[in-house]
Amino acid sequence: MKPPPGFIPSDPTKVLKLKKSLYGLKQASRQWHAKLSTALKSKGYIQSKNDYSLFYKDIGKHIIFVAVYVDDILLTGNHLEEMNDLKAYLHSTFKIKDLGSLHYFLGIEILETSHGVIMTQRKFAAELLKEFDHLNATPAHCPLEPRLQLRPDSGKPITDPSLYRKLVGKLNYLTNTRPDLAYVVQFLSQFLQDPREPHWQAALHTLRYLSKDYTKGIYLNASTDLNLEAYCDSDWASCPNTRRSVSGYFILLGGSPISWKSKKQATVSLSSAETEYRSMRRVTTELAWLTRLLYEFTVPTVVPMPLKCDSQAAIYIARNPVYHERTKHIALDCHFVREKL
Repeated sequence: MKPPPGFIPSDPTKVLKLKKSLYGLKQASRQWHAKLSTALKSKGYIQSKNDYSLFYKDIGKHIIFVAVYVDDILLTGNHLEEMNDLKAYLHSTFKIKDLGSLHYFLGIEILETSHGVIMTQRKFAAELLKEFDHLNATPAHCPLEPRLQLRPDSGKPITDPSLYRKLVGKLNYLTNTRPDLAYVVQFLSQFLQDPREPHWQAALHTLRYLSKDYTKGIYLNASTDLNLEAYCDSDWASCPNTRRSVSGYFILLGGSPISWKSKKQATVSLSSAETEYRSMRRVTTELAWLTRLLYEFTVPTVVPMPLKCDSQAAIYIARNPVYHERTKHIALDCHFVREKL
């Protein structure tokens, strides 16, 4: 191996012997991705401009997709010969292992049925409940107690803050298949720096809710309907500490959930209409990205996409191009949503 920068060997004629694998170094995954991308592109695959971990190859009426996560690869398509050829090429280049049909990937279980696909993280959730001794806890009916208000400085600091951070981090990973936990994770993540006893009790309450049915997941139906439908909402000035609002959206593709998010807004909104409109802008950007991604998946045009919002004021702002002094500070949001509309 080459000497690292800053190291001057005493004898320039000698070489360095590698005693430790480079797998854990910071640039290892980047270099691996660059090498894998070069190998896939040499076989005619195109790297997606909307998701750099996605590669595809269009062969007339056939198309192949390759999804990459570090050194784990998902391969799908409707051309079996091309897929076998790619696997043989990757095996000759990198010595890969073919694990067959997809059943388990990154902690997510994939269950195929005659009507669609079920994605669940029951094994991960069961291990999480067992780790925190809540597998047989008394079930709770909601992720958080109703009208719960927590402040950063309320209560006594917990003895081991890393436990709280570990729990919230694992709950965050569960949101891949549990949209009902999206708001909870956003709420509990505010106290990672200095978790206290009330914050810890709220997190344990979420575990009790999870123990009620930890096998839940999302269902992707096999319907030929590929229309996008979006819902957005917000909670005005819900944070008692900063008075910022929380935005949330939920997007369906053919009746199946594919994208959801709950996030605190970056600025303080002066009215509920402004809060709802910022939420509308956030889901509009997600829809614009999904449209480009679905185009690469050769999905027929999905426009127009209905966007459901329960604020008449926000809808009027989007529809009416009249400039108003109460909307001049959100001009970029206004123009973006109106252009997409």
